Amino acid sequence: MSSFIVSANEAKPNSDFTRRTANYRPNVWKDYFLSYDTSSEEVDNQNKQLELLKEDVRKVLLSPSDNNFSSKLNFIDSIRRLGVSYHFKHEIDGVMNQIYVVSTKDNNIIAYNDLHQLSVLFRLLRQQGYRISSDVFYKLKDQTGKFDERLANDIQGMMSLYEASQLRIHGEEILEEAYKFSYNHLTKSLTTQLNPFLAVQVNQILEQPVHRRIPRLEARYYLSFYEEDPSYYENLVTFAKLDFNMLQNLHRKELSNVTKWWNKDLNVPTKLPFVRDRVVEGCIWTLGIYFEPQYSVAREIIMKIGSLITVIDDFYDAYGTIDELEVFTNAIERWDICCSDDLPEYMRFCYTTILDVYKEIEQEMKKQGKEYYIKYAKKEMKRLVQAQMTEARWLHCNHIPTINEYIQVSILSLGSHVLTITPFIGMKDMTEEILIWATSQPKIVTAAFTIGRLMDDIQGNEFEQERGHVASSLECYMKQHNTSRQDAIDQLYKKIESAWIDINEACLCPTELPMTFLIPIVNFVRVCQVIYKDKDMYTHPEGKMNEYIEALLINKMCV
Repeated sequence: MSSFIVSANEAKPNSDFTRRTANYRPNVWKDYFLSYDTSSEEVDNQNKQLELLKEDVRKVLLSPSDNNFSSKLNFIDSIRRLGVSYHFKHEIDGVMNQIYVVSTKDNNIIAYNDLHQLSVLFRLLRQQGYRISSDVFYKLKDQTGKFDERLANDIQGMMSLYEASQLRIHGEEILEEAYKFSYNHLTKSLTTQLNPFLAVQVNQILEQPVHRRIPRLEARYYLSFYEEDPSYYENLVTFAKLDFNMLQNLHRKELSNVTKWWNKDLNVPTKLPFVRDRVVEGCIWTLGIYFEPQYSVAREIIMKIGSLITVIDDFYDAYGTIDELEVFTNAIERWDICCSDDLPEYMRFCYTTILDVYKEIEQEMKKQGKEYYIKYAKKEMKRLVQAQMTEARWLHCNHIPTINEYIQVSILSLGSHVLTITPFIGMKDMTEEILIWATSQPKIVTAAFTIGRLMDDIQGNEFEQERGHVASSLECYMKQHNTSRQDAIDQLYKKIESAWIDINEACLCPTELPMTFLIPIVNFVRVCQVIYKDKDMYTHPEGKMNEYIEALLINKMCV
């Protein structure tokens, strides 16, 4: 970080620093999730029913199919979108490999019947990691070299083409054209007499394509569409609903544990009333990263770390004085309980809590025989506060960095590398080599947290600048390029799109790491894409965020 530190000689410092508060919206949930109630007898009965339905779905998945594989592709797509594919990973891998062998030659698709089937086949193969050529879409053009306008009459096919275009990589002009073509025609279709079922689907994918949705939310909302599909499989619906409810019980238990730690054991709302109290919203974020049962312990740790990152962010962004922040940064760098004596009371409380949580992580990793993890975890927390300190110095000196300088620092201050390696706690195949890779700023990590940083800046900029805040990417871009706010926003969205394409490319085989370790990174971006789409729903959780909380943690599926 030293190369980004600004001295007082370079800019005029603020001599009259006053403690700033952001007037964050209070936590409306309070102790709502403190307890949960699930009958062990009910759980046992549901488990038995789940196993019977799971075996039935597996049989359908593995049953022989005709050579066009259309129904099998749709079935796999539904399994994935319903959030139950983690039960059938090996089966799906095997079936998709069979489809790949029959439907392609030299990575070119050779077998398809219509626009919908072609687009779904391409998307699912890309999602599976196959480097399928996009050249097949040139066959959809007419003699003028443009996409055949007659395709626009096939709304289902156009929706599938739009979804397929989201998997494009750099240099694929045909998919860029497919994206614009399908987007324009789907938008126009909303002005025609679409039946209500199709209109809702079109609206939803234009708002957020499936590739960029939070998987857990997609599972909840896709069920309503799937049940309206004439070809839906009833046992798959029942299985998905039961699985959703079983997982919801587990997630409620995890949130209950963290709520008790936050509200009762630590009493953070009383001791730090000026910070964002967002444990419940943080749970939604964590479930976005991964929701599967084997990651239960890791999710609780992620919720704790995420809540502490929020507190740290509010120290550096709003409440702390520059002198207090220097002392806190030094204490984190030294990582010694003795340093707490030098801190003001509100910081001492946070500091000792951080050390305690990392002791908890260390104990968990010792159980797994992976003690080496903790040194990387501590290193990334240190990098986070160093980046936060750099931004605090920029604000103190009224310094506006270049856009590239800003992004290099701000993706660290966002907690990028802390949140990259924390999900690895629950992964049995984690090695030290994987941690070295993850903390070395690989392209997919940089792209992921560039998206998170820029989307946060675009939606949260006006609120932050009202109280006085370090220059965001908007101010940095406007100053460096002498341009308007709207032009800066447009250019930052282009960077976001380019970063998504980097992520798509990083997920094609051969990948740098097994996909198990890349999926949480991609899912983190999906959370950012949803949470920051129209506003900063983490800081201002009223409205849609509360709907998401109710959908994932309160309302059960009716079976």
